[in-house]
Amino acid sequence: MTIIFYMLLAGAVLALLGLVAMRMPPARLATTLRYFLPGVMGIAGLALTLVGRISLGAPLLFLAFTIFGRMRSAARAKRSAGGRSHVRSAALEMELDLDSGDMNGVVLAGSMEGAELGALDLEALLRLRRELDCDAESLGLLEAYLDRRMPDWRAGADADDSAGLGTSPGSGAMTKQEAYQILGLGPGAGKSDISEAHRRLMKRMHPDTGGSEFLASRINEAKDVLLRRHD
Repeated sequence: MTIIFYMLLAGAVLALLGLVAMRMPPARLATTLRYFLPGVMGIAGLALTLVGRISLGAPLLFLAFTIFGRMRSAARAKRSAGGRSHVRSAALEMELDLDSGDMNGVVLAGSMEGAELGALDLEALLRLRRELDCDAESLGLLEAYLDRRMPDWRAGADADDSAGLGTSPGSGAMTKQEAYQILGLGPGAGKSDISEAHRRLMKRMHPDTGGSEFLASRINEAKDVLLRRHD
């Protein structure tokens, strides 16, 4: 009788979970289903333990917690919150949405400190470009942003069009933290995650597809930094 009760209880819980799942958005449902197996195993293990079948229930509970822990660790290693790539220099912090390809940034130093690039018109952006003339890394980031937002901006530029393009970063060796931010990954990402993030970013940022040579070089450097960790 006790076993039947717990079987009915487990069935009721699963039925309730099914009703909840039917009301979920598809993206959230896909995430939830990945946790379904350890959830069922955990319920079964708990039921068996409660009816005195500890030799069967305890291993199921342990396995359920192990699978759940590994899935949580894998999730943390995936793309960072919002799926965004971050590249920072002395004067700019740039953000790229990995899904939409939209870019925006914030000025960190100079006369326009605190301003969002998206709120500046072409005249202000060109003035900022002249201010950054001696900062090759920040200049490269700004020109990458201009190329994406206003492809014909060079027609109104007073400075040399080639200034800052393809220049090596001037802030020293890239750290692992910077590399994770550029690829939009969390610490602990595996080789496959790194390669996939690199591939997705290069599809948007490769010079052959209208992207930025400067950002492409930073993306490649980020990949190399993180893959060396796995060697």
